[in-house]
Amino acid sequence: QVHLVESGGGLVQPGGSLRLSCAASRSIFSIYAMGWYRQAPGNERELVASIGNGGDTNYADSVKGRFTISRDNAKNTVYLQMNSLKPEDTAVYYCYAISDGYNYWGQGTQVTVSS
Repeated sequence: QVHLVESGGGLVQPGGSLRLSCAASRSIFSIYAMGWYRQAPGNERELVASIGNGGDTNYADSVKGRFTISRDNAKNTVYLQMNSLKPEDTAVYYCYAISDGYNYWGQGTQVTVSS
């Protein structure tokens, strides 16, 4: 079992940056994949970025070139660096992990991009 806790959300102006963190309750070294989804009001939850235990990454087209996902196995943490933020990036961002055939989710952190 994996318990995930997100942090780093908040209010930022368009063009600004935020870094989200997802801390896991145990070693992430063997976790198959981790990443971030987001959900805006009235929208379905969508994949933002993912990273495999080999370091391979995947991004939604809407965030390519602006967001970067990374993992620090020593700190059991996955990060999402978000640059050049747009109002349409406003959503609740959820961290997830896939391990031993199960999906685990964090509680979510709000990101609001507004002037």
